Amino acid sequence: MKGPAIFLAQFAGDQAPFNSFASICRWAGKLGYAGVQVPTWDGRLFDLEKAAKSKDYCKKLQQQAAKAGVEITELSTHLQGQLVAVHPAYDELFDGFAPAEVKGDSKARQAWAVEQLLLAAKASKNLGLKAHVTFSGALAWPYVYPWPQRPAGLIEAAFDELAKRWLPILQAFDKAGVDLCYEIHPGEDLHDGISFEMFLKRVKNHRRCNILYDPSHFMLQGLDYLDFIDIYADRIKMFHVKDAELNPTGRQGVYGGYQSWVDRAGRFRSLGDGQIDFGAIFSKLTAIGFAGWPVLEWECCLKHPEDGAREGVDFIRGHLIRQAETAFDDFASAGSDRKANRRILGIK
Repeated sequence: MKGPAIFLAQFAGDQAPFNSFASICRWAGKLGYAGVQVPTWDGRLFDLEKAAKSKDYCKKLQQQAAKAGVEITELSTHLQGQLVAVHPAYDELFDGFAPAEVKGDSKARQAWAVEQLLLAAKASKNLGLKAHVTFSGALAWPYVYPWPQRPAGLIEAAFDELAKRWLPILQAFDKAGVDLCYEIHPGEDLHDGISFEMFLKRVKNHRRCNILYDPSHFMLQGLDYLDFIDIYADRIKMFHVKDAELNPTGRQGVYGGYQSWVDRAGRFRSLGDGQIDFGAIFSKLTAIGFAGWPVLEWECCLKHPEDGAREGVDFIRGHLIRQAETAFDDFASAGSDRKANRRILGIK
């Protein structure tokens, strides 16, 4: 496992050092990060169209990162991926993720989002990256709780359409040699293991259909985030290191009573301030041979982001495991061969 790395989306801003790629890389490098995950929708940091078309531009970005002591780990299209599939109930809210020229036109917005993903596949290839993170979007999310009763076939129809929209994008990422990793996340149709399996089946177990593992979203919905690693080991290609806590009371639980983040029973926290067992997570990921980047995604309802970023470096570094090259009891090995083994077992 490499690292530590940091997702830049929550830190980008209009003031230095957060307002340009070169300066935010220097900031991350000085903190001790070795990698940066880049949001492709933020023009202050990244030009997606230029990265898809110009290897020289990509080389310039890589040189700026290297000068700061970091490397680009992956690109992100969370916001654009969300717009690949939007239920009409969310049209106005999600228009905020789209450029002005397609706002108010759901078909044009979707076409723009798909084109953004196709550009991201090319940009990832030009940067020599092996994985990319996005959201699946959602057509069925308004019906996540089965009341009123869902009409028979409603969810199946939603997932059929979701797969239809994503399959050409998965093919483009396959052509680019890049894994497309869906962040399994409430608000997306791919929000837990079963919903991911429903989608995976419909895209014919596409080899580029993979997972960004973020335990915070599993903690907050009561899902076993350690068992998830065992079940989906072959599909986990990316990792967001984000903490959370769930403190239900007699007044509220998982759904949070429509409260703000600070007043919810379930809250995102800075690393080490929540309830997630990262020691067990890093152990399991090491055991399955995860070779990607542990990337800090800072989201905390209490702590200042710069404090969370500063503390996150040592937290991640302290959990990285250098695998042993020999078994711990090799010193006591007596050596053996086939004949000796048969003698020991009493086999003639």
